[in-house]
Amino acid sequence: MRHFLTILSHEIRMLLVNPSTYIAGVLFLIVMGFMFTGMLEEYSSAPQEISPASYFFGVFPLPVLFMIPLLTMKSISEERRNGTLETLLTTPVTTFEVILGKFGAAYFLYILLWASTTAFFYLLHRFAGDFDTGPLIGGYLFIAVSGLFFIATGIFASSLSRNQAVSGILCFTMLFILLLGMHFVGGLETLKNPALAPIKTAVEYAQVLQHLGDFSRGIVDVRQLLFYVSGSVLCLLFSILGVEAKLIHS
Repeated sequence: MRHFLTILSHEIRMLLVNPSTYIAGVLFLIVMGFMFTGMLEEYSSAPQEISPASYFFGVFPLPVLFMIPLLTMKSISEERRNGTLETLLTTPVTTFEVILGKFGAAYFLYILLWASTTAFFYLLHRFAGDFDTGPLIGGYLFIAVSGLFFIATGIFASSLSRNQAVSGILCFTMLFILLLGMHFVGGLETLKNPALAPIKTAVEYAQVLQHLGDFSRGIVDVRQLLFYVSGSVLCLLFSILGVEAKLIHS
């Protein structure tokens, strides 16, 4: 792990000079700005039952589906396409340190982008007065915890192909299944069959949108934390194994 910080700082610099990082950041702030403006218009026209923070974080799948692929699709695939990954691994650096460094850099920027949206709520507090901050804290906690899994998924997708576009599409597809596909499957009548109870339990366990609702209400379930942490570890482990397998066969 002695080279981890060196790789992390290098990867952060590389992300900061990558145009796709700024495209992701600008698109993210534009989308979230429109969402926030729409939210303010609804709250100013009629009283709402849910808090502003719950409304705001309710649309998080939309920016995540586009931001994560843009932040991660280049991480491994570009190194493999240019042949620099093999060169890097001939130095006293392990595959684990490389994968963890790329993961840490992408996660840092992911959190940085979401942290920039706290300015919206500062302005809301400044001009509209106090509001319930519990859902706000829970929402940002959910973003931080779930982001581990989402970024690890992007790194894993990037390790599967030398082509950035293919890696981005793979990442988008995986996240779409995780965020919205599981929500759709959970509502199927077929799963109400008692014989499919184990599958129904597994699908309910992976309901990301339900997790967001729980966090916003101040409910932090250890099983949900375990879901995101274990999912992150598995994705990073598969990324390491995938890179090493390709190096052996190259």
